[in-house]
Amino acid sequence: MSDFLSSQTRTETDSLGSLEIPASAYWGVHTARAHVNFPISRRPISVYPDFVRAFACVKQAAARANLEIGALDEQRATLIDRACEEVKTGMLLDQFVVGVVQGGAGTSTNMNANEVITNRALELAGHQKGDYAFINPNDHTNRSQSTNDTYPTAIKIALAFSLQSLLEELSLLAESFAAKGREFSHIIKVGRTQLQDAVPMTLGQEFNAFAVTLREDIERLREAVSLLGEVNMGATAIGTGINAPRGYKESVIRHLREITGLDLVTAGDLVESTSDTGVFITFSGALKRSALKLSKISNDLRLLSSGPQAGLGEINLPARQAGSSIMPGKVNPVIPEAVSQVAYSVAGADVTVSMAVEAGQLQLNAFEPIIAHSLFQSITWLERACQTLRVNCVDGITANEERLADTVARSVTVITALAPVIGYAEAAKLAKQALATNEKVSDLVITAGLLDQAQLDEILQPAKLAGLAPDTGVIDIPKQVLPDAAGEAPEAAKAPAKGSD
Repeated sequence: MSDFLSSQTRTETDSLGSLEIPASAYWGVHTARAHVNFPISRRPISVYPDFVRAFACVKQAAARANLEIGALDEQRATLIDRACEEVKTGMLLDQFVVGVVQGGAGTSTNMNANEVITNRALELAGHQKGDYAFINPNDHTNRSQSTNDTYPTAIKIALAFSLQSLLEELSLLAESFAAKGREFSHIIKVGRTQLQDAVPMTLGQEFNAFAVTLREDIERLREAVSLLGEVNMGATAIGTGINAPRGYKESVIRHLREITGLDLVTAGDLVESTSDTGVFITFSGALKRSALKLSKISNDLRLLSSGPQAGLGEINLPARQAGSSIMPGKVNPVIPEAVSQVAYSVAGADVTVSMAVEAGQLQLNAFEPIIAHSLFQSITWLERACQTLRVNCVDGITANEERLADTVARSVTVITALAPVIGYAEAAKLAKQALATNEKVSDLVITAGLLDQAQLDEILQPAKLAGLAPDTGVIDIPKQVLPDAAGEAPEAAKAPAKGSD
């Protein structure tokens, strides 16, 4: 990092002594010590811009609340406010240098924010960086606050910010699958259960089901994010509100709602809220659910495209790269493979979050940094996975119509449609005979004198076999329960949340 290599320095002092800080750096002594102490992940908190933005929102709301209740003078409050506004827009992002994995329950991140905002405020006032006699990171920028209320509040706000991008990508991916469902609505194929041939369906129904399951997850994620709205600003160290003046708690939440645009509320019991991190388990579980369902879809795409000669070969995925250094012409399903790997990472992160939440002791959970890192990484990777699956795979999928038609023509699974007419036992006997002789089921039924050709043609209409509305080729599902283009179902038709799929 260029700041660390600077030859010009300033001296900053904390309770442990003095350190030389690069003169150009907006961070200070607390951040410098953290940079040395936690060279673990080699990933600074700036890799999650929404987290930095959320911290700026928290500091800005605190400055406005402190001004409102008279705990901070107008000049300092205004300068801190202006510096926070700049950080919110992405300025000085490279100055947030502490590692995402850190001890101290997030104190290093809180102080990194305090120092950057303070030094930018000093600069705006015409003072030198480090002139903390005028504006101090602890006394002014951190006034009425503690890491123990600013840090978890910033995590929740950042998760709400980040989730919006993920929801947008999930919606776009769902629409891509729905578009393929419409494109493939006329193509009959053999369905499968337990990897064995089942009854006929359309390829369109298969892809439309992918769209519906993703849209259901969008709703589950929206429900999870609503739980993030309860924050503990004003709790300070352990929830008793020490050093937070009268009126601050009410003022800061009002300003924070206005700044973020989120429906935030102050927790009813700040001691409980400061120690409890259960909401992160719920949120992590919702991310895991979405990730694993994406992986299931990716696995289906790999199976359906397997071959292309010795596998199912029902669909063709876009060729993205050469698949082998030794086998010429081999092309692999690399995009679905990558998406599944993201899902495995999200599932692992969910275990990490669970362990970290359980490990919290007494009035504080010291392990929120790994919770934050795990959740932010999961959201970021899921968003990118959805985008690459849509752009580099789903939008370019084509159907191998000739192979699908041939498979249906040779399939004995149509006997299921005849069972109610000729009886299950007779149908099973004919199915066994068809498999042994490779004869068509329809020919065997006629030879046995069970049905005539007209009756067979009526029963075995492709639309009927796939459960489609007669003469329309449209999936026969009540219209009112289908999601609209935005993924929403009308209020009267919304189903209750599913416990599992």
